[in-house]
Amino acid sequence: MSPRAKHEAPKEVMQLLDNVNIFSSVAVYLQIENSVRFAIAAGKLTAGDQLPSVRELSERLEVNPNTVAKAYRDLEVMGLLYTRRGMGVFIQKSIDDKCRADVSREMMGRVFEVICEAKASGLKDKDIQAIVKKCLGESVAPYSPLPKGVQDWLK
Repeated sequence: MSPRAKHEAPKEVMQLLDNVNIFSSVAVYLQIENSVRFAIAAGKLTAGDQLPSVRELSERLEVNPNTVAKAYRDLEVMGLLYTRRGMGVFIQKSIDDKCRADVSREMMGRVFEVICEAKASGLKDKDIQAIVKKCLGESVAPYSPLPKGVQDWLK
């Protein structure tokens, strides 16, 4: 049996959801959706785990409840969540492999796109590799502001 109680969201997922950055160029509802998708893909959220209620998450993030509701609706349409009236929002069964494959495909596409843009902008392969190496050395949540170490390196 899992060390956490059934239907209780893991602490690290709650921390991940707490890292939503209202100053990011990425819409808050997309940050919530991606945080859940990434957590499922990484195995931090598993079938049957419960997410916080719309009200609880909106209060924690200090965002409009409609923002959280939209993210949850979208995730439900994607087949990743299900809602039990009066019980809450839960991670769907048997979606971890599909979610992992979908996220992996999406990330590879985004990395490819950024590298192509970097090359088109005149950056050399060695410069792109140095940037990637520096970014891999940082431990930050998605949508976080640029870490000081990277800012200093870019000067």
